[in-house]
Amino acid sequence: MTLRISKEFSFSASHLLDELPEGHQCGRLHGHNYRVEVELSAQREALTKPGFVRDYGELSRLKNWLDEKLDHRHLNDLMSGNPTAENLAMWIFEEWIREYPELSAVRVSETPKTWAEYRP
Repeated sequence: MTLRISKEFSFSASHLLDELPEGHQCGRLHGHNYRVEVELSAQREALTKPGFVRDYGELSRLKNWLDEKLDHRHLNDLMSGNPTAENLAMWIFEEWIREYPELSAVRVSETPKTWAEYRP
């Protein structure tokens, strides 16, 4: 039996994307109010003593990192490669898997109706 928890965070940032057709709107400098959802998973026998996959309060380090590193920043200056939602999800996962070994997926939303998910 696998148990999963998730928590959503938000930040605002700008980016522009390369390798797009001439005139594509995402090739121009623009910004988003991003939402990031992290999912952590554990087997029943791996739950903490109180019965958590991980205490939600321990995710405050991730929130602080998003606020300090990404909020009101230009993502092209922070990431190598094209700062798409897909690449952002992978980057966040790779930055945090060592801190949260239970991390099983990262989802990134640029608009209320779109999500990109990285689930290795």
